[in-house]
Amino acid sequence: MMLTGNRGLTTAEAERRFADGQGNVAPNGSSRSLWEILAANVFTLFNGIVFAGFGVLLALGRWQDALFGLPALFNTVIGVVQEFNAKRTLDRLAVLNAPTARVLRDGVAVEIPLDRVVLGDLLVLQTGDQVTADARVVESDHLGPSGLELDESLLTGESDAIRKRPEDEVLSGSSVVGGSGTAEVIRVGADSYAAKLTAEARQFSLVRSELRGSIDRLLKWVTWALGPMILIVANGQMQAQGGWEAAIASGHWREAVVGAVAAVIAMVPLGLVLVTSIAFAVSGVTLAQRQVLIQELPAVEGLARVDALCLDKTGTLTTGDMAFDREILLRPVPGWEGVLGCMGAAPDANGTARCLSAPFGDAVAPKEPEVIPFDSARKWSALVVSGTADPADQAAPAAGTWVLGAPEFVLDASADPRVADALAEAGRLADAGSRTLVLAHSPERPPAGEQPALPEELLPVALLTFHEEVREDAAQTLRYFAEQGVDVRVISGDDPRTVAAVARKVGLEGATARDARTLPEDLDALAEVMERERVFGRVTPRQKLDMVRALQRNGHVVGMTGDGVNDALAIKEADLGIAMDTAAQATKAVARLVLLDGRFDRMPGVVAEGRRVIANIERVSMLFLTKTTYAFAIAVVFGLIAWSFPFLPRQLSITDGLTIGIPAFFLALMPNAARYRSGFLKRSLAFAIPAGLVVTLAIVAVHLGASRLGEYTEMELQSASTLTLAGIALWVLAVLARPIHPLRVLIVLAMYAGLALVWAVPFVREFFQVTWLPNELGLLVLGVVGVGVVLVEALRAWHVRATQRAEGVLQ
Repeated sequence: MMLTGNRGLTTAEAERRFADGQGNVAPNGSSRSLWEILAANVFTLFNGIVFAGFGVLLALGRWQDALFGLPALFNTVIGVVQEFNAKRTLDRLAVLNAPTARVLRDGVAVEIPLDRVVLGDLLVLQTGDQVTADARVVESDHLGPSGLELDESLLTGESDAIRKRPEDEVLSGSSVVGGSGTAEVIRVGADSYAAKLTAEARQFSLVRSELRGSIDRLLKWVTWALGPMILIVANGQMQAQGGWEAAIASGHWREAVVGAVAAVIAMVPLGLVLVTSIAFAVSGVTLAQRQVLIQELPAVEGLARVDALCLDKTGTLTTGDMAFDREILLRPVPGWEGVLGCMGAAPDANGTARCLSAPFGDAVAPKEPEVIPFDSARKWSALVVSGTADPADQAAPAAGTWVLGAPEFVLDASADPRVADALAEAGRLADAGSRTLVLAHSPERPPAGEQPALPEELLPVALLTFHEEVREDAAQTLRYFAEQGVDVRVISGDDPRTVAAVARKVGLEGATARDARTLPEDLDALAEVMERERVFGRVTPRQKLDMVRALQRNGHVVGMTGDGVNDALAIKEADLGIAMDTAAQATKAVARLVLLDGRFDRMPGVVAEGRRVIANIERVSMLFLTKTTYAFAIAVVFGLIAWSFPFLPRQLSITDGLTIGIPAFFLALMPNAARYRSGFLKRSLAFAIPAGLVVTLAIVAVHLGASRLGEYTEMELQSASTLTLAGIALWVLAVLARPIHPLRVLIVLAMYAGLALVWAVPFVREFFQVTWLPNELGLLVLGVVGVGVVLVEALRAWHVRATQRAEGVLQ
């Protein structure tokens, strides 16, 4: 690139401007302060009810009954920690990801930290750079007045390259995808476009999560139902003590308050959020150990939900490394080798063109050619050679325009029979799996205009073939996805025949590729094509985005892999965006998952981990929802009948710990290969509500039966209720722990042993205020539990068949 003599700022002047506050220092700030995060997570209606009950029991000196406050405290702490970690990440977030800036100082290009860029600095921009401050183009090496080509997709949402001419503005955060040049900095720091966009991006947002959304919705329902339930339970407990006046006069109001608190707190699924958060966190750590970075923990769930995976060919199915195969000379034109060597040695050459540097680098290169850099939309680059070469030098490149690019984009089949023959040969080479480019020459210059265009009289000179190395693990990985019911679509900007050849190499037998140029623009029509076909070539960045949207419109959960800036929009739009290790920083910033070592064979383990988490959370959620159901039902029944609540809070701690809390923690982390199925909340409630009603009927049956058998103390009735609840709830646990696995069996048996220890160890029995039952009452409890077990087994059989019928397994 030839400069006009602008030497940029002097080092002394740059230091003076930085000292005057004209440096590119981004403002600090975040979505919320730490106090705001604490307030949002602590001062909630949910916490208000739980901690109010906690405080009442402490005030009454019943600290043994206030153990439920610990899970609630853990939930709050986890919420604060999660959002504070997100705050720290967001504070570091910047659309501007380049670690350094390249500027002219004292006439020399130097790299400096971003914050040392000052107003008036002259940025030196090359293909692949990210613009580090808002600037105005000074010069460009592009042909004619067209200027630099910049990708502003991360800023504006437009994936097409934008051409910048001298005096045009370039915005910080955009990426140079063609040409090179210089630009004078006109805005820095908080005034720059990237800083303003970053401020908008620093908002706490969460990935779409059916699990989290369902749990949040459930907690909202429970929270709003607690208000009227408190009134019902409190009145019932007072009436059970002889009425409000009698209870207050006799001091029995304390027992009524304890019973009311126990009833209300039992309705709250305190541990569900905690177990879900732990499961997500453990999965995040597990995947990180496998060199897979989860940008946001609930994205683990997205791994299980994906049923359509769009793969970029280069860098995913292939290693991304190109190698030159051979040239096929069609029409000798002087200097064609030197032109290829020049194109391969250009600083902005893409990976394919760079392969030409070694075989043709020693040939005589053209002198000071005008360059039209490669553009992903038009699929070609060019050199314009003037007629200044020595006529006696037979190796000097001929004057005119030399074009290197995809044959079908460069050549017009109707122009000349030689062109048709070249296209036919290129087609045969592409069908064989070779990436094929054509070098063409015209004695004419390109026509003048806003956009670069091909010259007249353009004829093929040589066909060049390249090959990509297919990843060894690609075929095995694609077989895994096929077995798991994940539809794979291969999407590439390369020749459809080349893409199809690679697809066949990785196991997609009989694969034929659709030329994306023939795809409909209407999303509904495109969705129909996407359902029928699996391999696509010549796909533009805009079409990648449309393909993701079309699949989503058809109800698919879409995963998208990529590594280029032009993949950023599609990756961001996908339900699960996956960036390779070589991806541009902008692409990694919007991806939910990053393969740190770029190994495609990590994907089966990633999907399996997601499915394990979501299947296990669904399993344990049924335990928590069963408890919420019977807690509501028991509170309503005992409140309306004015019976004393059948448990102390500490006794509910026994059942909660043994039937839900402890086993749920282990079950949530166990292996589980079940496939993802939508409708998590509906399916969970379909089991939990009937199971909870079975427990409620059992407790009521024990109290009715006890009243007919004789007089029993309050401790004996509470002990009978606790054993009944524990006996049936443990069988619910045994049912949900299936299919049978040695570790699951061990967990269930350990919980039964724990229940036995509560009664066997005297000081434990005294702490929880339970006692051995009289024979008649014990037999009653045993009989009721037996009936409850039978009903739970029948419920499980019905639920399994109903689920299978809904999924089409049963007709």
